Amino acid sequence: MKDLTPDRSTLDPIEIASRDEIQSLQLSRMHWSLCHAYDNVGMYKKRFDEAGVHPNDLKTLSDISKFPFTHKTDLRDHYPFGLFAVPREQILRIHASSGTTGKATVVGYTKNDVNMWANLVARSMRASGTRPGDLVNIVYGYGLFTGGLGAHYGAERLGCSVVPVSGGMTERQVTLIKDFRPSTIMVTPSYMLNILEQFNKMGLDPRDTSLEVAIFGAEPWTNSMREEIENAFDMHAVDIYGLSEILGPGVANECVETKDGLHIWEDHFYPEIINPDSGEPVEDGEMGELVFTTLTKEAFPMVRYRTRDLTRILPGTARSMRRMEKVTGRSDDMIILRGVNVFPTQVEELVLENESLAPYFQIEVSKDGPMDKMKVLVESTPQATGGENPGTSLQQRIKDTIGISVIVDVGAPGSVERSQGKARRVIDLRAKD
Repeated sequence: MKDLTPDRSTLDPIEIASRDEIQSLQLSRMHWSLCHAYDNVGMYKKRFDEAGVHPNDLKTLSDISKFPFTHKTDLRDHYPFGLFAVPREQILRIHASSGTTGKATVVGYTKNDVNMWANLVARSMRASGTRPGDLVNIVYGYGLFTGGLGAHYGAERLGCSVVPVSGGMTERQVTLIKDFRPSTIMVTPSYMLNILEQFNKMGLDPRDTSLEVAIFGAEPWTNSMREEIENAFDMHAVDIYGLSEILGPGVANECVETKDGLHIWEDHFYPEIINPDSGEPVEDGEMGELVFTTLTKEAFPMVRYRTRDLTRILPGTARSMRRMEKVTGRSDDMIILRGVNVFPTQVEELVLENESLAPYFQIEVSKDGPMDKMKVLVESTPQATGGENPGTSLQQRIKDTIGISVIVDVGAPGSVERSQGKARRVIDLRAKD
């Protein structure tokens, strides 16, 4: 793979500033953000008053733990614009979730917010190894989802040529990669597997493409999947993190030269890790739930927003800003099966290590009388031959590694549902039983 390490002279000075400088900036910006939320969002004024705290009580960064959490339900309870901190007329852009589990969660951006967002995505892309003048295929969905437009504005801000492909029509994706010769692709990791499968169907060698870096976001993925895709395409695969409630893509990003976790852009977001059960903060290095406070957002400030993403915070390496480990899963996606906590990423790693299985899977959870049971749907590769049943092998590996007994159903090639964006990893059938 090509060395894509960015020239340090091109970095924003704050990326390599001292920790003292970063923390001083965070404290002043955090005080502004708390005041902005308290003065302009009714929910925050009520919550702060009920908790007996005021923005002026913030004397150190650790004092943020005195302030109440914000939950996703708060966005739905104040649908559509009840958490905006500026008049609706000052909102330049509105994004929203699909609302598949209830009312959509609506977020807004002022002109300054959109400008900041573009700068941070550009910073993230530069950290990934993308350079001004590169051709970038953006395969994230456009529309109310923040992925497509967030990536688009960032790529343009970096000075790239943008191909707004969006998702779907996988054969066309391969054709455009072959004909347009992009150096960067921004896409969900599960859909990149679909693109890889299409290359193979068309008899094309993915290692012959122009692609140098893939920037993967919108869903958890493992280092095993990184290895699978990097080897298949002879390109770098790096992780970008974001969520619409905090910004969209561009909250944190891996650096291509280290790929050792995602550097959080701490000049705009303050991270905490809490015990997901007690809500108490834990020390850096301990696993827990990621919580963010925005430091510069005008339209939609978030104070201690509980992301439900599980990770830990580590010291900076390629940049001064701290890193978050790759997200292992979400606390609300965790399956508890007979007292054992199971995450889809654990199953993914075991599927990927079996050469007789394609890199696609789904988990079905259902009832067997009073007990929960889990079935893992996988498929064989077209090249799979006789020998040990890969389903039996995977079943035993899950038992040995995760500690649970499951049913493994090995289907024919193409039998597992393919994603056109975010993968649907878990199907919960218990409510239907």
